[in-house]
Amino acid sequence: MILRITDLCKQYGNTPVFNNVTLDVAPGEFVAIVGESGVGKSTLLNCMAGLDRWDHGTVTLAGQDLGSLSDDGRALLRRDTVGFVFQAFHVLPHLDVAQNVALPLLLLGKPDARRVDALLHAVGLGDMGTRLPQQLSGGQLQRVAIARALVHRPALLLADEPTGNLDPATAARVMDALVRQSREHGSALVLVTHSLAATERADRVLRLTGDGMESR
Repeated sequence: MILRITDLCKQYGNTPVFNNVTLDVAPGEFVAIVGESGVGKSTLLNCMAGLDRWDHGTVTLAGQDLGSLSDDGRALLRRDTVGFVFQAFHVLPHLDVAQNVALPLLLLGKPDARRVDALLHAVGLGDMGTRLPQQLSGGQLQRVAIARALVHRPALLLADEPTGNLDPATAARVMDALVRQSREHGSALVLVTHSLAATERADRVLRLTGDGMESR
C-alpha cells in the first residue's frame, strides 16, 4: 500500500472533526472521498500528506509512519512522494507557467526542462509556458497545478476539490487531464470532491462522516 490510515481521529480543542478513519490506498488506485461540508475532508487530506497533526491513530505513507517523523522528515518524504492539487491553485504569480511546473524538480535538485515541456503539452498548455499566471483562466491555472503536482512523478497524488470553482465544461477537461496523467504515471490518486461527475471516474467512492469512513 502506498497509503495506510488506521483508526485516525482529529479534533480541534474539544470539538471532534472525524473519528476512527481507516483507509488503504494501493498504487495506481483512484479513490474519491465525499461527505458533508465541515466533516473534515480537507483536514483528512492534509493529514495524509503530514501537513496537519492528528490526535489518535496512524498514517503510513510509502512505508513510513508519519507520526514518528520530525517536521523535516515529513517535509522530505512529502517532497519525494506526494503531489498536491489545491482548489485555490497556489501558483506563484512572479513565475511563468513553466517555472511554476518545474518547482518540484528544482526542489529535488533534478531540473528537467524536457519533462516540464512534455507535461505542459499533455495537459493542453504546450504553448503557454512563458505566460504569467495572471494571463490564464481558472481552468488553465488548475491544469498548471496538475502538471506541477505530477512533474516529479509522485507515488501519491492528493487533490482537494480541484474542479470546485470551475464551470462544468472546464471541470470536465481538468478531470480528464488529472485522471489521464495520474494513470499514465502510475500515481495513486485521492480526490476530495462534491462533484458527481468526478466520483463516477473513481475506482472507489468513500463517504467521510464524523464516525469514520464508509463505502458509498
